[in-house]
Amino acid sequence: MRTLNVELAERSYPIRIGAGLLADPGLILPYLKTKRVAVVTNDVVGPLYLARFVAGLEAHGLRVTPIVLPDGEAHKDWPTLNLIFDGLLAARCDRSTTLIALGGGVIGDMVGFAAATYQRGVPFIQVPTTLLSQVDSSVGGKTAINHPLGKNMIGAFYQPKLVIADIATLNTLPDRELKAGLAEVIKYGLIRDLPFLDWIEANLERLLARDPDALAEAVERSCRNKAQVVAADETEQGERATLNLGHTFGHAIETGLGYGAWLHGEAVAAGTVMAADLSRRLGWLSDADVERVRAVHVRAGLPVRGVPLGAERYLELMAHDKKVTDGTLRLVLLKAIGQAVITSEAKTDDIRATIDACC
Repeated sequence: MRTLNVELAERSYPIRIGAGLLADPGLILPYLKTKRVAVVTNDVVGPLYLARFVAGLEAHGLRVTPIVLPDGEAHKDWPTLNLIFDGLLAARCDRSTTLIALGGGVIGDMVGFAAATYQRGVPFIQVPTTLLSQVDSSVGGKTAINHPLGKNMIGAFYQPKLVIADIATLNTLPDRELKAGLAEVIKYGLIRDLPFLDWIEANLERLLARDPDALAEAVERSCRNKAQVVAADETEQGERATLNLGHTFGHAIETGLGYGAWLHGEAVAAGTVMAADLSRRLGWLSDADVERVRAVHVRAGLPVRGVPLGAERYLELMAHDKKVTDGTLRLVLLKAIGQAVITSEAKTDDIRATIDACC
């Protein structure tokens, strides 16, 4: 088992990474206020892991309330969030109850938001079961639901008490989901860790083949990068926004198509190639740099072209991005491979040209 820490003073917490960790409830027990927990999952992950996970907790004397939600980004909304509250209230869960998110990024985001707001805040633990959630969304305390006008627009910064990333759960992950997770892994190399990008390029086939050592290394190095950024900028006032490389274009794709048509990582991959193209138009990347960004995503089996929504529709959707400040769109672009920057220097005509060229 590998252990990292997210350093946030009194709200610091560990990330445990390894195979078979779901079978060890002893990892969770020290982080519970009482023996009362609610485990929230979905109807895809639940049949795979919920019964065994709950049985292990109950064997240690815990009183467990299971809550099963419908699967998918299309259900990351108010009605589904209320199903969590319905389950907590029906079971008379109090403020000492710990919520446990057992699932991918959608479950983690929703359970975190529920924990931030149920009875004005209860503790929660992340148990991510997808590559994307293990390397990104389970770490850092970003919680949210979607709105028809924009992705992740309603939420809160609320840190978990513990993150447990069981690499063995990736064995049941569909290929498409695994590839989508690789988009967020690649992101860390592009924005701040060039040696990691070199490692990813050298080990992509091992990652796609689900080599456990390669996956553990990718999760650990991704989480290490994320933990460092979060510790320096918890509420995304500066550096943390660089973690959104490709996300402004990508969120426009997700919202424009309808949530769930593309996986989040797929949209981020196409959005990252668009960000690289725009960076080239600003004179920061060479043609060879852009091709390197494109090629690593192609090798990972990810889309590298956006969808033809039209430039004006993209710009309309991007205007709802959370990085818009005083009406000015700020984008995460690349000054160089391995060096991200937050900028408002991109002219609208250049953004349109990138959209037209990449979609």
